[in-house]
This record gives sequence, structure tokens and C-alpha cells, in this order.
Amino acid sequence: MLEIFNFIVYNINSNLVSLQQFLEIVIIIAMVGMLGILSNRKNLLMSVISIEMMFYGLNIIFVIGSLYLDDITGETAAIFILTLAGAESALALALITAYFKTHYTINLT
Repeated sequence: MLEIFNFIVYNINSNLVSLQQFLEIVIIIAMVGMLGILSNRKNLLMSVISIEMMFYGLNIIFVIGSLYLDDITGETAAIFILTLAGAESALALALITAYFKTHYTINLT
């Protein structure tokens, strides 16, 4: 993970990659997450994974903006969002487990 971060910082500082290219990647990640929710409404686990992808896209926006502005506020917000995403995942998986115990499936009918 640290290698990826160093690669991003090096490319931003040497102006090899523009902000627009990073934002295009983030938009693709967020759209894949949104399409996952819209196309698969019956499977609870895929919905949770799609929401996590949208959270990761938001985190990348905060980190890249923080690196471009040379400010730590975006990275702090990204860590806060990762904490919320972890709590959301734990709660969602607990609810999916409880649903599975009663209905013997994770698909909504």
C-alpha cells in the first residue's frame, strides 16, 4: 500500500499525471459501485461491496485533493471515512448474518 502511495505522490510532484486523470479513475470506481447497487438489488452482500467501492472513490478524491493542495485535511477526512466504512461493513455483515439465520439465504425476495 505504501508503494502505491509513493507512486501517486511521485507522479503528482513530477506532473506526470494530471488531476483530471485521477478524477476520471475516481469517477469510474464510483460508477462501478453505483451500477453494482442498481443492477443487483436482491443480493445484500453485493450491495454492501458496491457501497464500499463508492466510499473508496470518495477517499481517493480526498487524498488526491490533499496532495495537490499540500494540506493534511483531506487525508484526515479520508481516515475518518475509512473508519465509518469499516463500522458500516461490520454492522451490515452482522445484519446479513442474522438475515441468513432466519431466511437461509442472503437474497431479498
